[in-house]
Amino acid sequence: MRTIDLDSLEIFRTVVAEGGVIRAADKLNRVQSNVTTRIQQLEERLGQKLFHRQGRSLALAPAGHKLLPYAERLLRLADEAESELRSDLPFGTFRLGSLESTAGSRLAPVLSRFHRLYPGVVVELATGTTGALLKRVRAFELEAAFVSEPFAAPELESMPVFDEELVLITARSVAAVGRPGDLADATLIAFAPGCSYRRLLEQWLVKGGVSASRSLEFSSYQAMIACVAAGTGFAIVPVSVLKALRATADVRQHPLPERIRGNRTHLVWQGTPSVALARLVEMLQKP
Repeated sequence: MRTIDLDSLEIFRTVVAEGGVIRAADKLNRVQSNVTTRIQQLEERLGQKLFHRQGRSLALAPAGHKLLPYAERLLRLADEAESELRSDLPFGTFRLGSLESTAGSRLAPVLSRFHRLYPGVVVELATGTTGALLKRVRAFELEAAFVSEPFAAPELESMPVFDEELVLITARSVAAVGRPGDLADATLIAFAPGCSYRRLLEQWLVKGGVSASRSLEFSSYQAMIACVAAGTGFAIVPVSVLKALRATADVRQHPLPERIRGNRTHLVWQGTPSVALARLVEMLQKP
């Protein structure tokens, strides 16, 4: 039985990345007719349409969405096999995910050291909430990701790497907050649902009989902290982020209960780690 060849998968992945046959052909140094034929042959082989034609552009069909993570994984494994045979050092692209807080306050020295040790690896870093990152790891869109507690992913490998202290922050003019009721009429400022820190804060509020009726969602801690400092509402952040952004004097910090205050960041991945990921794990395990 004839199997799918890696060359066809590379063409498919490039068409997806470039958004069409013309740009993919330029990227691959192939004629357009060859790229079109190879995609058609792949569709015939699978018995599924991989793209919807929309004028001059292409959009992934459901079967294409299903194939893409497998294509990424197979091509990555092929690159690893070649680099492993050529050298003992990892080589190629390493797709890594991270929380915004971890990327901003923890990863600079880690990735700097990793780059010095393994210059042949190109790290592509994507940020998101814990929920979004777990979804991308499961789909093999990311090889690994730094996520925070609480999360449930028994099918993934996990290793704790960073300890974090979480605090509640408000404008400096706000009185001390000792219980959820003190925030009954205030606005919650947070990342989108899927953020583990937001989930912890909302659970604390609910247990205290408070439901955040108003919320503002941001995609960066800089924007969140600036909004809190301006008196718009309250948020939960790691102390390491406040220090990294030099924002400790801009807001008032309120201690949270111990069960919320102490938190850990984990590195998660699926299946056998790539060579690059194995080296990162080894590096993180060392003092």
